[in-house]
Order: sequence, then structure tokens, then C-alpha cells
Amino acid sequence: QVHLVETGGGSVEAGGSLRLSCKASGYTGSYVMAWFRQAPGKVREGVAAIDGNGDKRYTDSVKGRFTISLDNAQNTLFLQMNSLNPEDTAMYSCAASDRVTINNWLLVAATGTRGQGTQVTVSA
Repeated sequence: QVHLVETGGGSVEAGGSLRLSCKASGYTGSYVMAWFRQAPGKVREGVAAIDGNGDKRYTDSVKGRFTISLDNAQNTLFLQMNSLNPEDTAMYSCAASDRVTINNWLLVAATGTRGQGTQVTVSA
């Protein structure tokens, strides 16, 4: 059973940076790991994903600002978020699935395991 724990959320001003971490345990095999976010009153949105080969995907609104990475030695997924703006305010959660490929990464949360999430708040 995969277990995911996110840390690193917080409150920052617009233009600031945060680094989210997601510690994973209990998994074997090939997984696609991803970050999702959900703002109040909005649907869950895929932010970024990475597979075991290092192939990455990003939603358009974060390209050039966010970077996803995976440290296999530490079993930890990261999301470096720069140039944050108020529209990035949301609950961010990581997810892992061995049922999808990187090409359909938006299904990671629906087909796999998600963590509890960490809140990111960006003030204007």
C-alpha cells in the first residue's frame, strides 16, 4: 500500500517561492507521480507529473514557474514553485499510480493513491 505525506506548504507574497515535498513509502514497481491542487469552489487540477524515466508534464499555467523532480534515493517527490501568484492558492496534494503512463498523467489521482495535502496561500 502506497503512503504519501506532503510537507512544505505555507503563506507567501506574490512573486515568492515555495518547495513542496512528498515522502513516499510502500510502493514497488513503476509509478507515475504527480502534484494536484484544488482551490475552494474549484475542481481538482493537475499541476505536474513525472515518471520513473524522468519524463515530465506540466499544466500550461505553471510552465516556466514550477519544477517537478523525484529523488529516488529518498523516495521523495518535490515541487519547486517560483513566481507564485494568488491564482496558485490551493490545497496541493501528491499522488502516485501504477495504472497510467506519463501520457495520461491527469488520471494519476483518480487511479492511484493521494496524500492528505498541504495548503499553499499566496497573497497579492
